[in-house]
Order: sequence, then C-alpha cells, then structure tokens
Amino acid sequence: MNPAATDAIGIVLAGGASRRFGSDKLAAEVGGRPLLHHAIERLLQVVPEVVVVLGPKADRPSVPAGSVTFVRDELEHEGPLAGTASGLQHLGSERAIVVGGDMPGLEPEVARALLRASHETGAVAAVLSDGGDGRPLPIVVRTEPALAAARRLLADGRRRLRDLLAEVPTVVVDEPTWTALDPERRTLLDVDEPSDLDR
Repeated sequence: MNPAATDAIGIVLAGGASRRFGSDKLAAEVGGRPLLHHAIERLLQVVPEVVVVLGPKADRPSVPAGSVTFVRDELEHEGPLAGTASGLQHLGSERAIVVGGDMPGLEPEVARALLRASHETGAVAAVLSDGGDGRPLPIVVRTEPALAAARRLLADGRRRLRDLLAEVPTVVVDEPTWTALDPERRTLLDVDEPSDLDR
C-alpha cells in the first residue's frame, strides 16, 4: 500500500435525501451492483478501512466485503460538511479521504495523488482542480484540524464543503496531473438523476 495511505481511512457520505433522483439512488444498480458499493470498493483499493456515514434514521445498506463500518449523522439532511464531521469524529487516523456514495468512478490512482499531496505539503485539505476551481469532492483532509474547522463552520450555520476549503490551508492537485491518471475524468462523476447512470 502507498505509504501516504497507511495513515488514512476512507469516508463515504451516504446520508443524502436523493430528492432529484426520485428514489434511493445509492441502491440503484450499476454494473449489477448497488451504486454505493462502487465508491466503497474503490476506496478499499487505496485505504485499509472505510466509514460509511448514514442519515440518523436510514436503514443500514448492504456493503461489499472488506473493513466497512457505519456511523450516523446527528441530524437529518444537514449536508456534506456535517456528514464529513460525523465521519471524522469516529476516526483514529491522521487523514481521511472523503467521497460521495454517489461517486462510482473514483480512480484509485487519483485518490493516491490526493493523499500524496496532503502528505507532502501538510495542508489541511487536498482537492482536485476542475476548470481552475477546487472541487470539494473527493477531498483528503487531516482529521483533527479539519474536524475543528468543520465544527466551527457548522456552529455558524455554514454547511458546504467549499466553506471548509475557504477556512483551512488547501492544496489543489492540478488538472494535468490528475487527468493523466484519469483521462475520462470519471473521478468527478456524481449521480444526481437517473440519466447520470448512463454516463
């Protein structure tokens, strides 16, 4: 395993409402497996353990084989920053790589590039450049400072991961670097509507 990944655990955000999708999108089948399985399986190629963050009342979904545990958001539909904080407060690792449960195309080598950038720079957050802007997911964060910042932001009513990027030192992996590892840019694909499953 990449040395930069040995101090990291994966977090999969799975507490959303799937409003635009119209049903539980994480249970929708992609390639014969639930959408949620893809994000978990790809993370498990990079890190030794994955934490899945569920809504407070959600049924526990099926997950693929591997070291997978569950935690729950304290409140319903508080957004990705709250979900990230819920995952981070249960970790014993120095870093976490966070993805959405609706992101089936994570390229493991791109995840490793994010972990290396975090490890080499010491930045609190590491993200991918997309059109000159840092995309909030996937993101690698240093657990303790990211959790402290997330709690401050949530207390102020700020719930976006972009708020976190504006709050903490962030390194951005440039597009030529990460797209060389993922030319089709599937790492950034997220499923919001049924038609997205055909992409």
